Amino acid sequence: MSVRELAQPPLTLRLKRGLLRLLGERAVFFEGFLDHPNMVGAVVPSSRFTVAAMLARVDWGRAQVFVEYGPGVGTFTRAVLERLPRDGRLIAIDLNPRYVDYLNATISDGRFTAVLGSAAEVEAVLAAHGESGADYVLSGLPFLTLPPGVGDAIAAATQRALRPGGAFLVYQFAKAAHVAMAPHFRRIDSAFQWLNLPPYRLWWAWKD
Repeated sequence: MSVRELAQPPLTLRLKRGLLRLLGERAVFFEGFLDHPNMVGAVVPSSRFTVAAMLARVDWGRAQVFVEYGPGVGTFTRAVLERLPRDGRLIAIDLNPRYVDYLNATISDGRFTAVLGSAAEVEAVLAAHGESGADYVLSGLPFLTLPPGVGDAIAAATQRALRPGGAFLVYQFAKAAHVAMAPHFRRIDSAFQWLNLPPYRLWWAWKD
């Protein structure tokens, strides 16, 4: 067997990757929405305008550890990886194994890790991957439909996990995220993005 053959992933993994690419990200995203509609903020991925506006305030020179909650099919994930330093790291956390499998099958970047788990456990996830904290945390989770207390737990855990000067970036259509973040962050900047379906509210909660 040649070195090239040895370096190839197992046949079952190659077949799985091919099937997921064939389905396309929109199909996978919608199937994930049907799996857990209360955990997905929309039925289609975010627009490029939302992605650009949300990430515009990130200081990429200090973004060594970036965390994403609810990455879905990777609309933001790929944009973050395009901007992330070569020695940076992106850890995506999602409760839906469909999305985790899709990301692991379609993104081959040594800086990226997709983890099956809860955003409320971000501190444990970071520790398990050898990191003491995060510079930025990005979330598209629908705080409005999360079980009672979960949104506050996520906001509190995120504030603890962030390094000083870091930020919690949140995008969604309802105000519930701001309600959850307000007790834990003194400075929260906001904006509105009409060029999205649905239109999104954007927040940047800073850890001083």
